Parts: sequence; C-alpha cells; structure tokens
Amino acid sequence: MAKAYWVVCYHSIKNPDALAAYAKIAAPALQAAGGRYLVRGNPAKVYEAGINQRTVVIEFDSVQKAIAAHDGAGYQESLKVLGDAVKRDMRIVEGVG
Repeated sequence: MAKAYWVVCYHSIKNPDALAAYAKIAAPALQAAGGRYLVRGNPAKVYEAGINQRTVVIEFDSVQKAIAAHDGAGYQESLKVLGDAVKRDMRIVEGVG
C-alpha cells in the first residue's frame, strides 16, 4: 500500500498567534493519527513559478489514514481555533510505490 502525504501551502498568515494555537492542537492530533511531519517551514530556495511561502508535508501510511486524520475530531477542533487566520491550500496525494 502506498503512503500518502498532506501538502499544505500557506499563501498568507493574518494572525500568527492563532496559527500557533492551531499548531499546538493540530500536531498532537495528527501524530496520534499516524502522521509524521517531513517538512515544516519556508523554502530554502524557489524556482520557476514558485512562491516563497510556508509549506508543510505530513506523511501517512495510506490515503485512508490521511483522510481519517483530517476528518477526525482532534484535527477538526484545531481548524476551529485556526479560523480565518491564514489563507492556505491543502491536498492529500498518494505516494509513488
């Protein structure tokens, strides 16, 4: 079974305090759901049409586990704390092999 990855790109951060409060709830909830943080921060360098924005990549054992982590009560609670403090996009992608 292929692994799956959350890829989250932050376009803007309006409220860093709300983002920090979200992270305090989200990180333990995602780790409890089997998530492993691989990337969390700003790019070292961008190329082509890349945007210098915060990026987070979290690995899960499967697409089903990645979706369940997102839909779980713990992570949903963190989203309530985050509110509209950031503009971002998030996708779940299946790994190769």
